[in-house]
Amino acid sequence: MTRVVIVGGGPGGYESALVAAQLGAEVVVIDSDGIGGSAVLTDCVPSKTLIATAEVMTDLLEAGQLGIEVDSPRVDLAKVNARVKLLALAQSADIESRLAREGVTVVHGRGRLDGPARVVATHDDGTESSYDADAILVATGAAPRTLPSAQPDGERILTWEQVYDLDVVPERMIVVGSGVTGAEFASAYQALGIPVTLVSSRERILPGEDQDAAQVLEDVATRRGMTVLGQSRMQSVARDGDVVTVTLADGREVTGSHCILALGSVPNTTGLGLEEAGVRLDDGGFIEVDRVSRTSARGVYAAGDCTGVFMLASVAAMQGRIAMWHFLGDAVAPLDLRDVSSNVFTSPEIATVGVTQQQVDAGKTAAEVVLQPLATNARAKMQGITDGFVKLFISPGSGVLLGGVVVGPRASELIHPVTLAVKERLTADEFANTFTVYPSISGSIAEAARRLHQA
Repeated sequence: MTRVVIVGGGPGGYESALVAAQLGAEVVVIDSDGIGGSAVLTDCVPSKTLIATAEVMTDLLEAGQLGIEVDSPRVDLAKVNARVKLLALAQSADIESRLAREGVTVVHGRGRLDGPARVVATHDDGTESSYDADAILVATGAAPRTLPSAQPDGERILTWEQVYDLDVVPERMIVVGSGVTGAEFASAYQALGIPVTLVSSRERILPGEDQDAAQVLEDVATRRGMTVLGQSRMQSVARDGDVVTVTLADGREVTGSHCILALGSVPNTTGLGLEEAGVRLDDGGFIEVDRVSRTSARGVYAAGDCTGVFMLASVAAMQGRIAMWHFLGDAVAPLDLRDVSSNVFTSPEIATVGVTQQQVDAGKTAAEVVLQPLATNARAKMQGITDGFVKLFISPGSGVLLGGVVVGPRASELIHPVTLAVKERLTADEFANTFTVYPSISGSIAEAARRLHQA
């Protein structure tokens, strides 16, 4: 029987294990942090559970415009975080049970490659066991980036993995970093009633996202009371008792009770024996892979954040599946990032797929663009939604849908029909002529497509 050994139990690891088991391989997963990895235990599942609570708080605070009066809702952060951690552990247990039912062997320990065809697991008691493999998949993820001048202490200066140990409501939260992680936590804590200062080294929030979408988010955040410091590079973060001080490069100081460092991620690729096994790393320490997840070492694949391809759980899972389909001879299509939808879980949410406004503005892609505000949508008016829009991109000649942006509540759900249309290369007319429910927010997507009709 073909043996597959997987190092790391996150989405790239456990999804590849399920595929390999389905195709008849003997599968071993070596995991040191808990099945589900950071996505389930310290990142995606916990943060989106926290954000779900924040969404309820936002709805309560804005219910007055719908005729519902709610007096001073407040958050019990200890209860919120207890629920967050309980759900994360339950999800991890569910996944591990699924692996066991499918016949996958889970080994708890830290794995390292001993050449391209063997993995050694070091257990908590210091003992070791080795596993020969016909194929190895590395899915060890990434960790929060820190700086010598900004070291977390786990109490007042925190990485995004440490926030769930807070049991008191911060008096003022400082978030350093305005990328996706920083924006999500800043938005969530603000919604929970905590004063937030967001420190951004760039001119605006979410510099990597659609500029129109980022502007809507920043306008909403500042309207709700967030302090956004643009073009303000952090120099250092220090704690004195209960006060945290963020010193900026221009000498200004920002003080608060707590600080979250959202400075990006570094791959978990050191000490794994990768280079000795012939696996090539790039200058940032990420594993270099092709579109079917192969590394430079024969029989060794990699998936997820440790590859730096597109640091999303959905992409990690697909990379892992593709790797196993490829190795075990099943039908497989190479990874196509043009079809990947992503979402920023702020309030409002920002969802994107395919061609971007930046590519169009830079002349890299020719596209016709339409922006349809949600404020004109009947269902949006009923729900009190005033912020957000749908933006679509089509090919000028064929009318094929190339990409889209949705900004608004539950944009993560609304982007799916756009993603399907992009993947299947539907034209704007084909997309527009599909029935939508009236009234519905999704009706604005079809309306945007109708505006792109080419007579």
